[in-house]
Amino acid sequence: SVTPSQKYSSRGGRGEVVASFGTVQGPAWSGHGSCTVRLFGHPERSLTKPYKFMFQKALDVREALAERVEELGEVLRRHHGLEGFTSAALPAQEPVTVLGQISCDGNGKLNAKSVLLVGDREHSAGAQVPLDLSELPEYSLFPGQVVALEGTNSTGRSMVVSKLYEV
Repeated sequence: SVTPSQKYSSRGGRGEVVASFGTVQGPAWSGHGSCTVRLFGHPERSLTKPYKFMFQKALDVREALAERVEELGEVLRRHHGLEGFTSAALPAQEPVTVLGQISCDGNGKLNAKSVLLVGDREHSAGAQVPLDLSELPEYSLFPGQVVALEGTNSTGRSMVVSKLYEV
């Protein structure tokens, strides 16, 4: 058996519920001061029953993320006046505009040689394409970032990025 550290065993607030949504089992929670809860967004998309965080099904999470990528893609398209998106996986000799999320090649550290684009579901069916960022004068990317890119993918195996569109 392992003895927990003194710092861990003396921590405060163990098991304390900070906030909840829906009916609460056990003692009721009440706040101090003038704290109110407001729902944002569309009422039909708001939670209407108790919800257990982190008990989602993987397919539901994937669906929500894919929907969010599409929404952000539409914002990027309108903001930058783009005509539309094409597949990131198909070879293209001429510059094309693609939509997707930034990812890394597996070691967890994003650098110029490990950047991948995970294409959107609608146009690219989630295909992963390594990115060559050498033609960009400057960029700042993070894993999970939704971006639109313009570039060429002459072999279908790597996209040479010439423009980066972000909001």
